[in-house]
Amino acid sequence: MRFDLRSGREALASRRTLLRNALGFASVASLGFLAPPARAGDLKVGQPAPPLILHTVDGRDIATRELVGQVVIATFWATWCEPCRDELPLLSAYAARHAAQGLQVLGFSLDAPADMPKVQAVAATLSFPVGLIDNPWVGAYGRIWRIPVSFVIDREGRLAYNGWDDAQAVWTKEQLHRVVDPLLGVEKGARA
Repeated sequence: MRFDLRSGREALASRRTLLRNALGFASVASLGFLAPPARAGDLKVGQPAPPLILHTVDGRDIATRELVGQVVIATFWATWCEPCRDELPLLSAYAARHAAQGLQVLGFSLDAPADMPKVQAVAATLSFPVGLIDNPWVGAYGRIWRIPVSFVIDREGRLAYNGWDDAQAVWTKEQLHRVVDPLLGVEKGARA
């Protein structure tokens, strides 16, 4: 039996390449890059709310984990979204009226960075902070595919309202009174 040195080297090089690729794949997988994306179906009302960080148009970072003790409405919207344009002034007025009771609204815009002037113009009319999100996949909230969509976090940091579960995607006064007022301790007779 004759051994061909060149084919032996080629086989060894091929094995090394295969091993390097396997190790690279294992490294990437161990870092979580190949993990399946979080699904919004994993959201559970009453459980700890997944964290969100709003990078505002004025350069601040606001993390929902830092807002424990307040009621938080996280709303996802865009300047090109007609129902959003109707909802934002309602949310802004509600946020201003209930800020003293511990309400914080955070507005996450799905607009492109090139549309920042439009986002800033809308943000200037609102009583709550606004920022762009750079990816429609928002952790455990899933892919933001329908807007507007909102989530409410109670004072203890638990998810109190999952917008994916509500057929009525746009906030109304009645819906805010039904969902958020009890979390703020607003009495029915004290509603404005």
